[in-house]
Amino acid sequence: MADNTNQPKVINKSGTLKMTDETAATRKSRDIGGRPFDRRNNRRRDRVKADVAPKEYDEVTINIDRVSRTVAGGRRMRFKALVAIGNHKNKVGVGVAKGNDVTSAVQKATSKAKKNMIEFNMDRETICHEVETKVTGADVLMKPAAPGTGIIAGGVVRSIIGLTGVKNLISKSLGSTNKVNIAYAVVEGLRAQVPRKEWETTKAKPAKAKEAKAPAKKTTKKETK
Repeated sequence: MADNTNQPKVINKSGTLKMTDETAATRKSRDIGGRPFDRRNNRRRDRVKADVAPKEYDEVTINIDRVSRTVAGGRRMRFKALVAIGNHKNKVGVGVAKGNDVTSAVQKATSKAKKNMIEFNMDRETICHEVETKVTGADVLMKPAAPGTGIIAGGVVRSIIGLTGVKNLISKSLGSTNKVNIAYAVVEGLRAQVPRKEWETTKAKPAKAKEAKAPAKKTTKKETK
């Protein structure tokens, strides 16, 4: 066993005695009670990270507006949030709410969107048929597209369709540019989708059997005489 007494004492610049390597290797940190403190075994309940479950719905904040209301004491400033949520399949919802700050407005709008979620029909990765919906002044036209086309749409329509399973779509906003009305028009257009097997097409009427008419007898000159 090595004798530590023969090793030279190392003194720091501050004048304190420096710990040798062998002493540092065997030194253990202790708590207030004098018990050895092992960081690896420190498993406090509040430090254990719980498994974070994946979100069922993804949410997108489409727009945030600052609105004011004139009251007796002056103007009252609030925030209005437009939020859309979806599961990247065939469920989507839109919510609008106001709050004193942006965070509360977004939370209220998200809860409203969850309550107003709809489930619509799809044809593979596009919509079933062409549809045009109008909500107040907003008029939105949506058409199905071939695979590989992508989503050809504006800001609000693209944000909502991006939360669904629709990958190919052609859209055009024909009326007002109000984002809230456009969002509701898109939701109504998706709600109106009817699957191909339930389409009401004009049925061919059964052809009526034509009555066979006897050919008219030709009269000759001899018969007339």
